[in-house]
This record gives sequence, structure tokens and C-alpha cells, in this order.
Amino acid sequence: MATEPPALGRVRTVAHLLDESVRVPGTDFRVGLDPLLGLVPVGGDLLAAACSLYIVAEAARLGVRKRTLVRMLCNVALDTVLGSVPVVGDLFDAYWKANVRNAELVAAALDADG
Repeated sequence: MATEPPALGRVRTVAHLLDESVRVPGTDFRVGLDPLLGLVPVGGDLLAAACSLYIVAEAARLGVRKRTLVRMLCNVALDTVLGSVPVVGDLFDAYWKANVRNAELVAAALDADG
């Protein structure tokens, strides 16, 4: 069985921090820094987007296909644009979890390519 590339581990760690690092008390629901940063007008969403782009950059460095990279960029763009809407956007960020989606896309792409 092949071992996981260290870059994929980093991608999963960043995705977890941004989307699932904090459990909401009394529930099984988890949020991360992305929706919390979104509470800071404009700058918070841009900072979260920059962190999300790290995952895309790692995917590109790992040789993930362009089609998958475009899909990942669309996830980040949707997360950033809709996430910038006050209050509703923060709720969207908490549920959409673009970074976890992108980490799964990277893992699936690497698995498919062997």
C-alpha cells in the first residue's frame, strides 16, 4: 500500500482548520476559521480566500489535472463571493465547506492517477 504524499496531509490539515476545527457546543456540527474570519467585513473573507488558494496551489504542484483545479477554483470563488454577504454568507461558509470539498477532490485525483 502506497503512503500518502506529505503535501496531501498538509492540504487535509489546512482544510480541517478552515472548515472543521471547532465543534459547536451541544452538537456534532463543526466549523472552522473560514466562517469565523468571515465575520470580519471584507478583509476576513479575503484572508480566508487566500488560505483556500493554498490548497489549490498544492494541488497544482502535485500535478492535479486542470479540470479539477478549475473546479477547485470555482469552489473557492463561490465560497468567497457568497461568504461575503453579511450574516447569510457566514452561515453559507459554515455549511459549504469548500476547503474540505477541495481536499477531497485532491485526494480523489491523486488516487485516480495512481
